[in-house]
Formats: sequence, structure tokens, C-alpha cells
Amino acid sequence: MSAIVNGQGVSQRKEGAKVTVVLGAQWGDEGKGKLVDILSTNADLVCRCQGGNNAGHTVVVDSKEYFFHMVPSGLIQPNAVSVIGNGVVIHIPQFFEELQALDAKGVPDWQGRLLVSDRAHIVFDLHQESDKLREGGKGGLGTTKKGIGPTYASKAQRIGLRICDLVGDFEVFEKRFRGLVSHFQRLYPDLSTNVEDEIAKYKHYAEKIRPMVCDTVTYMHKALQNESANIVVEGANALMLDIDFGTYPYVTSSNCAVGAVCTGLGIPPTAIGNVFGVTKAYTTRVGLGGFPTELKNELGDKMQQIGREFGVTTGRKRRCGWLDLVMIKYSHMINNFKSLAVAKLDVLDTFEEVKIGISYKHKGKVLDSFPASVEVLDEVEVEYITLPGWMTSIENCRTFSELPVNAQSYVRKIEEITQIPVQWVGVGKSRDAMISLF
Repeated sequence: MSAIVNGQGVSQRKEGAKVTVVLGAQWGDEGKGKLVDILSTNADLVCRCQGGNNAGHTVVVDSKEYFFHMVPSGLIQPNAVSVIGNGVVIHIPQFFEELQALDAKGVPDWQGRLLVSDRAHIVFDLHQESDKLREGGKGGLGTTKKGIGPTYASKAQRIGLRICDLVGDFEVFEKRFRGLVSHFQRLYPDLSTNVEDEIAKYKHYAEKIRPMVCDTVTYMHKALQNESANIVVEGANALMLDIDFGTYPYVTSSNCAVGAVCTGLGIPPTAIGNVFGVTKAYTTRVGLGGFPTELKNELGDKMQQIGREFGVTTGRKRRCGWLDLVMIKYSHMINNFKSLAVAKLDVLDTFEEVKIGISYKHKGKVLDSFPASVEVLDEVEVEYITLPGWMTSIENCRTFSELPVNAQSYVRKIEEITQIPVQWVGVGKSRDAMISLF
């Protein structure tokens, strides 16, 4: 690589570290937190790049459950720095509530190990209230009502406020906040906001969050210059909830695909290394929207009960169905997964037979890929293959060879159809219940 000197031209970026990315391949809730936890054991940085507290990641260590919404789940690693990037939207009161709950669970001292981007946008109560008002009327999309969509809308309209505004000149922040309130009150006359109370509250939060705030873009670039740096990026939500590639309009308000790593952290595409996809051994979805392999019968209820399928963020019951490999191949096409983690295989332990969706037909024609139209998605017929179940508990298996032959065959069939190697198989909730195949 030649150096450019004396201001002639533009120098090329020195090759440095590559970030490891963990992304959901379905509609979220796949078990990304557990894989991030495993990959973060020796991490220097663990980063969030998009979404907000509509995310819900659970990590179980020594029978203790840790719940993460805005904070990267790598915070439980005592030597890792956690970075909340510019693409994340932050509800500050709930951010500190989350930290308080993690403190109570005994998370190692995070002071000095948690950095918040000065470019991240702020979720205010008025965003959450407007979300509830919209979802309560006609045309609701089944969102988490956490104000994520309205905050990203404010960002796109260029009327949002960022962390740098909060910790900067507070008089300017106050003026702009009053303008934001007026805008939302015009849109939602029933919206009740005590402006003076909110301003006093955020004056307090400005000082509380200030020690964590930094230019995370510059911080990331300095970290990347160290070739040996171990950097993990934890995607929130999942590809099928991506605002561009998901089942629109029943999606989240951010990009959940690999491209969000660049835009949400301010790093170049050349810095992206391995991208790992996470899928359950079956399929779940929270809220509204098409679901071709959904089981609206006792088998779906059985999956829901055994898998304890309730949303970490909302507590809502998840819809359940067979594994959909049309979806996984579509996610792979966009994200280029190096390998897959197949979580919660143990949930299928008592099923006499298990099915895998392998293609969609619409009006008699096999579709090439996942359809853009939700109307088409609602009308597709799924072609399945049926495999024998293993009818025995696998929760104590710790190697692939210990799994029953039929369970091994199920995993190998996923590899065969998707042409993606399966690197991990989850057989339980705890950290050590993730079998590594290679």
C-alpha cells in the first residue's frame, strides 16, 4: 500500500481489526444475546449499532438471568468496553433503570466501561405516548410502543434531539425541546406533556449521562487501528424486521441488516469480518404480520409453552411455527453469514416428527425468494419436508456427537438446504448449553 504525501491525493486506510457481527435471521428473539455473550468472553469492545429498548436480549450465567434492552449484553464481561453507537435511539430514564437492574444482579462495575455516542438520538416520553396513541387506533402495527418509530421519524424530519444537544448548551436544548413538544401536540392533541417537569428532569439527566458520552465514531476508528482488537457488534431485532428488507409495514424503524453496522457505528465496510446469523430451531414472531409456517393449533401452543415464548421487552406471547428456510436463505443472501447458530433445539425434544419449510408457492408457481408483498406472503403455500423427532431430552448434551442421531440429522438438513454451516447448537438457557460444532 503506497503512502500519499505532501497533500497529494487521499491516503488509504491502514488495515486493522475486523469486527465480528451477530445478527438475527428471523423476526427477532432468536437468542442473539447468548451468542454475543460467548463471543464477548475475550472481547475488547461490544457494540450496539441500531434500535433501542424495543430490543430484548437475555443472557443466563450460573442460573442468573440478565436482561438487556439498550445496553450491549457484553457489559457483563468485566474487561470489555460497551459502546452504544450513533444509530441507537435512547430513552434515558429507562436506560438508567436498566443499568440499575443490572447493578442489582451483580454486573461488574461498568463505570468507565460504557460509552454513549454523542450523535445518538433521544427517545422522549412524548415519542412513547404518541406511539401508544397511534397503536391504540386503527392501523396499528403491533409495535412495542417504546417510541422507537416516532423517534426515528423525528430524526428523518430533522427535528430530533441528540445526546450532544443534551450535554451541550442546555438553553439551546430547552428551546429545541419546546419546539419538539409543540410539533407533537399539533399532531396529537390528546398528548399530555408537562414541559417544565421534563426540562428539569433532563437537566438532571444531562449531568448523569455526561461522563459516558463521547465521539464514538473516532473511538471506534482508533480501536480498529489495533489489528489484535476483538470487537463484537450485537445486532438488535432481525433481518425480517428490517425497514427495507423485512415484512413491511410490520417491521421496526431501523435497518437490522449488516449495513447498519457501518451506518450505526460510523465504520467502513472493509472493517466487517465474520457475520454470524442466529435462528431458532423453529420460528417465532411477536405482533402482527405474515407468518407462512405458523402453527395455529396444539403444536404451536406446545412450542410456545415449552419454549416459554414471551417477549423480553413486551411480555407478549409469541406466535410459533415450523422452521422456515426460505426466510433463512433470504437473510443469508443479504447478510452473507459465515455460519449459523441454531438456538433452542431442545424445545423440539418431545415432537414425534418435525417439519422444515423449504419453498413457497404462490398461485401454483414456486417463488425464487421471499416476497416483498405482504399480500403475497399471506397467500403462499409452504412446501415442507418432514423428519423424525428424537423424543429424548438433549439438555445435558455438550458435544454434537452426544445428540441423538435424529437431532443431528435435523441440523445437517438445515446445512444442506441453506448451504450455510451450522457452528453452534443451543440445547438450553445457560451459557454452557451452546454446543460448538467447530
